[in-house]
Amino acid sequence: MKKKLLFLLVSVLSVSAFDLTAQTTTLTVFDQILFYDGYAAVVSEPVPDGIIRHRNDLYAKKLTSEQLLAFGSTMGLNISIKADCDNYDRIGNVNLAFAPKDALTYDTNAVPKIELARFITPFMNKNVAPYEVPYVFNIDNMAKIFKDPEMLAAYDFWIEFQVFGVPYAAQTQVAGCAGIISVFYGTLSLISDSTPLVSSNNFLLPLNFMNYMNNYQAGASDAIGTTIRTIAFNLPTDIADSSFYLITSNHGANTGGEEYNRRRHYIYLDDFSTNILNYKPGELTCEPYRVYNTQPNGIYGPTPRTNAAWQSFSNWCPGYNIPIRKIDRGTLTAGPHNFRISVPGAQFANGEGYFPISLYLQGTAIPLGVESPTIVAYSIFPNPTSDFLNIDAKETIKKCSMVNAIGQQVYEGNQNRINISNFSNGMYLLQIEFENGMKVTEKIMKQ
Repeated sequence: MKKKLLFLLVSVLSVSAFDLTAQTTTLTVFDQILFYDGYAAVVSEPVPDGIIRHRNDLYAKKLTSEQLLAFGSTMGLNISIKADCDNYDRIGNVNLAFAPKDALTYDTNAVPKIELARFITPFMNKNVAPYEVPYVFNIDNMAKIFKDPEMLAAYDFWIEFQVFGVPYAAQTQVAGCAGIISVFYGTLSLISDSTPLVSSNNFLLPLNFMNYMNNYQAGASDAIGTTIRTIAFNLPTDIADSSFYLITSNHGANTGGEEYNRRRHYIYLDDFSTNILNYKPGELTCEPYRVYNTQPNGIYGPTPRTNAAWQSFSNWCPGYNIPIRKIDRGTLTAGPHNFRISVPGAQFANGEGYFPISLYLQGTAIPLGVESPTIVAYSIFPNPTSDFLNIDAKETIKKCSMVNAIGQQVYEGNQNRINISNFSNGMYLLQIEFENGMKVTEKIMKQ
């Protein structure tokens, strides 16, 4: 029997030190790339070959086939941020974008992507050492993406590097910054070992990418006045070894924002009466990162704080990683599910502040097909296609359906010829059940 597996999208990460004992390969994707004022018009300064400037705060570079081939089964992500003319703590992140094959550029707001890492810059003065701050992430599960032949056939992989900076304070507070709109230099490297990767039925479902949650804007929560977001999704197949990967951080200090308030977060799955995780953001202490905060306009003050003092107000440490929380759920069954995050203590006084949330589900797809002694000869053509999809089989089709990359059903029927001309471009899963009981699953590319 011909068996096919579900394709959605792919990758994972966790945050911890990356220590390889095997022979390593280091790929420097961005080397001292210069970020500019995130509020200003896009600058026209040249960029290195192969790099795209989407915005002043966002660059992208495609990983080549040769680079992907060199990676092994373990992956690390090293980042260095060097001070220029922004002396405040800012958010930065690294994304993996899935762009159309062989495109020279892409719309960063239109392609699927997942957030691989998030960090906060220190309060840095470019004239006071140390001038750079390092960030280290373990992203072993990303190796499964880089070796996925079906994803490689469908998409190019682009690494996005983003740091949103603002130079206005530094222009008056930091010597040499008057009139300057460049804010930070960034270096990003991928590190891998030489151990071959054992392939598996990799599965990923992007669920939320850097979407803001607050209680005062329509669409930023389930209802105005609440800090709750429910993310509904559908799994077309059972997923084994499933894990959710969640990134949250609070932003917007001002008078009434939530940036410095450690509110308890509650996570639910399907059963909203029982939470599967609850946590307060924030490190035990921010003192290890004081050395990087060389500008005296930050939250550190002139003398060390106690652990209790840090925990009383700070939900992040300028100069450190924002945690990626892995929530293991074992096997999730096919069908509808709901993931909910609730922060009931959040206040957002004066309509200030927001929580950027990123979330995806990763695991192992369990084949939809079942073993059967009955054989059906069939063909599906053309594939890829831009308009009609034909199913040629002597056995009668009992029913068939198609789902898109986020698990939504877009077609159901029993026809041998399906019009998909109005579907969005991308990968779909076609499931066919024949009258003799045989079930098959095929991946269809709409272009």
